[in-house]
Amino acid sequence: MVTYKQAGVDIDAGELAVEKMARYVRSTYSPQVLTGSHGGFAGLFQLDYPKGILRKAYRDPILVGCTDGVGTKLEIAIRMGIADTVGIDLVAMCVNDLIVQGAEPLFFLDYVAVGKLDPDKIADIVKGIAVGCREAGCAILGGETAEMPGFYRPGHYDLAGFAVGVVERRRLIDGSGVRSGDDIIGIASSGVHSNGYSLVRKIFLGRGRGGLRRRVPELGCTLGEELLRPTRIYVRPMLSILGRYRQKRPVHAICHITGGGFAGNLPRVIPSRCRAVVERGSWEVPPIFELIQREGEVPRREMERVFNMGIGLALVVSRHFTDSILEQLRRAELPAWRIGEIRPSRERDRRNGRVEMK
Repeated sequence: MVTYKQAGVDIDAGELAVEKMARYVRSTYSPQVLTGSHGGFAGLFQLDYPKGILRKAYRDPILVGCTDGVGTKLEIAIRMGIADTVGIDLVAMCVNDLIVQGAEPLFFLDYVAVGKLDPDKIADIVKGIAVGCREAGCAILGGETAEMPGFYRPGHYDLAGFAVGVVERRRLIDGSGVRSGDDIIGIASSGVHSNGYSLVRKIFLGRGRGGLRRRVPELGCTLGEELLRPTRIYVRPMLSILGRYRQKRPVHAICHITGGGFAGNLPRVIPSRCRAVVERGSWEVPPIFELIQREGEVPRREMERVFNMGIGLALVVSRHFTDSILEQLRRAELPAWRIGEIRPSRERDRRNGRVEMK
């Protein structure tokens, strides 16, 4: 006789994991969540409940959805034996994409896949997801934990996240208002965020550089701690800024700087008639990027193509509102700088990606 547990799937461990994560999930619930108990087949969310930072009630709502993961940053977490921060990354990578459209996150769903289910580790992961969701103001509406014996190496797991938000049609940010003369404001990242870790791993892992637990004076912590620093979530400060200007529309585009850097992301939010000119040296580059470049002997151009280089979110704004928005970000304790401007595009810019690093 062969049981499911002998085949590698522990149903009891799965039930225990659901029990352990339940309090974290419930901690994210808002009155809009109609789900009676955690663990059902699907979550219920009341869309027209009059609650939110930007609205009293929806009039012409547009739903916005996105999905993302944490990538190979997970290997750093696995090697460090830390599982309660990558859940924050998972939420951040999704909700930061929602705010690019001006959307307020409503709910989040997660998918966790493991080779062997460890209820405590699953609870730690979901604990991090709950922290991220509370910071972003959204509810964990559901999720899936898949135990797949023999498919993942021992101790390894993978994560995927899914977020849904809402924005009033008239307040949708789509880049159509971007024009020559607009300023580009860069908001500081918290570090590497969750992109470029394949290059990070190649540089730092298995090359006799002291490992993830070596303390790096310029970082003020161990290398592993720095590399696991959670991705910054920009939702609340950005919603606050957008909510301040109800009649005027000073924010013409928002760009989440992820893999591909400025060159790979800014063209996604500005029209083809425009190009972005980004001024190197106009913001503070965190020491971790200097360490990566130095120890990996990575060319500057390659660094700028792979990493955020210290800017996690870029705003394209009307020049008349630049100082006001920078002041609001300062009050929110978010370092930010004017890092460039929008100019008319040229034929060579259209061929080369419409982003110039000066």
